[in-house]
Amino acid sequence: MKIIKWLDNMLRRLEEVILSLSIITITVMVAGNAISRNFFGRSWSFTEEISELALYMATFMGISYVARKGRHISMSALFDNVPFKFRKTLALLIPLVTAIILFVLAFYSYDYVQSVNNSGRVTSALRFPYYWMLIWVPIGFVLGGLQFLRNFWVNVRNKDVCLAAERKDYDDDDDIERSGSV
Repeated sequence: MKIIKWLDNMLRRLEEVILSLSIITITVMVAGNAISRNFFGRSWSFTEEISELALYMATFMGISYVARKGRHISMSALFDNVPFKFRKTLALLIPLVTAIILFVLAFYSYDYVQSVNNSGRVTSALRFPYYWMLIWVPIGFVLGGLQFLRNFWVNVRNKDVCLAAERKDYDDDDDIERSGSV
């Protein structure tokens, strides 16, 4: 169990580093290209490719990160206004179905990455293989699917409704009583 927690902690740190670096990269590329174009009259030919790569990384690695933190898009208007038993059922069903969908998408996206790899397609400015950009798609789907399975398991093991392993449902009766509001 210690090994799993250590691996999970390392994966969380890796996700944070990848997300941070990709956002910083996008910022530097876009701002640097704008400055270069306006002050020196020349655009960087590689800006679009590097920004696209960073965008793929941020988007698809972000799936796992937001699922881990319970910050993903949810139907809270419906979820918050149903009785506890139905909310608990939804808290079990939604992450399970989401994980299955993400694993199916990972399968199809991996096939697509393989077909792009086999085609030999390269980027126009930097001439690196285009599948390097796309490899983040199946990785993100698999890691996101694993996080949603983890969220499902957390709800199986706990009697409370949890949005993620690290986050209980903010509308749980226990949380309301602890905060002192009615």
